[in-house]
Amino acid sequence: MDLNDTPEQAEYRAKIRAWLDEHKDEAPILQGEGAITDPDEVAREQRKWQAKLAEGGLAGATWPTEYGGQGVGPIESVIINQELQRAGVPNVFDVIGVGMLGPTIIAHGTEEQKDRYLGPMLNGDEVWCQMFSEPAAGSDLAAVQTRAVQQDDGSWKLNGQKVWTTNAQYATYGLMLARTNPEAHKHKGMTMFILPMDAEGVTIRGLRQISGEAEFNEVFLDDVVVDADSVVGGVDNGWGTGLTTLMFERLTIGLGSSSFGYRGRRFAEALGEDEVASRNSEVRHDFGELAAELEAVRWSGYRAISALQGGQIPGPEFGLAKITTVNCAIKAGDLVADVIGPEALAEESEWAYMISFLPGLKSAGGTEEILRNTIGERVLGLPPEPRLDKGVPFSELRAIEKEGAAA
Repeated sequence: MDLNDTPEQAEYRAKIRAWLDEHKDEAPILQGEGAITDPDEVAREQRKWQAKLAEGGLAGATWPTEYGGQGVGPIESVIINQELQRAGVPNVFDVIGVGMLGPTIIAHGTEEQKDRYLGPMLNGDEVWCQMFSEPAAGSDLAAVQTRAVQQDDGSWKLNGQKVWTTNAQYATYGLMLARTNPEAHKHKGMTMFILPMDAEGVTIRGLRQISGEAEFNEVFLDDVVVDADSVVGGVDNGWGTGLTTLMFERLTIGLGSSSFGYRGRRFAEALGEDEVASRNSEVRHDFGELAAELEAVRWSGYRAISALQGGQIPGPEFGLAKITTVNCAIKAGDLVADVIGPEALAEESEWAYMISFLPGLKSAGGTEEILRNTIGERVLGLPPEPRLDKGVPFSELRAIEKEGAAA
């Protein structure tokens, strides 16, 4: 594997670097001296910056040109992320929309949906949220219970609850899974909808995290009516449409470790500043292990990028990068806290947010247990776990589960 830029890639990198050198002073300051602290102001300024990135061709670069992208490949996308990191400026605000939901609409949406929604999404004019998880359906996404019933005029009436919905408080639209046919097997009777977040009957409530922020939300749907043309990917075909979103989600979380700041060098610099810790054999051993794993994630990322460049669709194996990245970053945060002490959790500390936020990321994009099961079954070919729900209509599952529990 040759990791050096080709002449064409070097030229592209120089172009991106020159643009960032010219415009980086326009980026919002999110850390350090002069950083914006008000969440609403952060969102406004990041959306402005996203519009600037889109104008320069740095947002949604892999999207087709007819939808506002640059039509470049995954390697060029990595170059953009590397140069953003080098310049010390934020990436797009609506990572969920641009990185996950936009590609889903491109793959499964109608031409009318693409024309209407992709442009404002790319420019940050309209923020999107992903509405999959529910109180009883998170990692087992096919257990979604939110109901969508078609009305005589073709519209759909939605009732149910979603939870852990990132950025719902800022979102104009959500991409939502709902059950449209409870008599079908649980993977077969779901449909993907575009939901206007200001529709009558939609209630959004923030969920306060240990970090002090409330970027997650629960969303309640009470007799919410959406038009017939809000369906994405076809009625009762929501599982296939949702898998596209999940694949891009795991790519974003797992292979974006460097852009999230989870880099061995960053942790080494923090530990190296403490003379006692830097000479401690146990600290050096623990750091060496997690740094090696983060390095392995980086190289696995290069391999995945090469596969994507060759036209391969992201598969379940990419979930392993997410598992490794999050666990290593948690260990690194614990190690930094052990060395620095309580000051690591001080409000002004660069580590406080990471240490408090990361445990929740273990569940994002699928819990570790579910991802390991998926990798074991679909990548390693291990025997699947016994399933009570195979071939059973969704409407009968609860009774069967109760019988199984009683036995």
